[in-house]
Amino acid sequence: MNIIPTRIPDVLIIEPKVFGDDRGFFYESYNRRAMTDAGIPGDFVQDNHSRSARGVLRGLHYQIQQTQGKLVRAISGSVYDVAVDLRKSSPTFGQWVGIELTAENKRMAWIPPGFAHGFTVTSDTAEFLYKTTDYWAPQFERSLLWNDPALGIDWPLDGEPLLAAKDMAGLPLAQCEVFP
Repeated sequence: MNIIPTRIPDVLIIEPKVFGDDRGFFYESYNRRAMTDAGIPGDFVQDNHSRSARGVLRGLHYQIQQTQGKLVRAISGSVYDVAVDLRKSSPTFGQWVGIELTAENKRMAWIPPGFAHGFTVTSDTAEFLYKTTDYWAPQFERSLLWNDPALGIDWPLDGEPLLAAKDMAGLPLAQCEVFP
């Protein structure tokens, strides 16, 4: 596995070693020892799978308690994945990083606890998988406004995204609950 730091050092890109031939390909999508050695905790408790159409934007979500680290990847199609640092004590507080995750590039991203996370689908459809370090707790879930001008996220959108009601009601960073 190749671990690539992003401009926010705690957010990592993971490139698996892919073995392919005329029959197809094989790769380890998760190896606890390799992930732990890279600083990614090995205690995942929940796997999630979503399917979305082009232009769907999911996020930016986080849990203020029962914080979740997420190991994410696209298994079909492509997404533009975004993490926003919400740790007030961090030198990168309020900064974001975007990563293209596709079925073709087979990249994964590690989004640590203390970050808001979201993605938009850039292919006709995409299936997206993520492992989480804690369980979904709707009472603690919060939404950071996906298009907050203070963040300046450069989403690759053609027109307005398709949003859930909770994402339309997201709060700007200045009004969000954040982490110490």
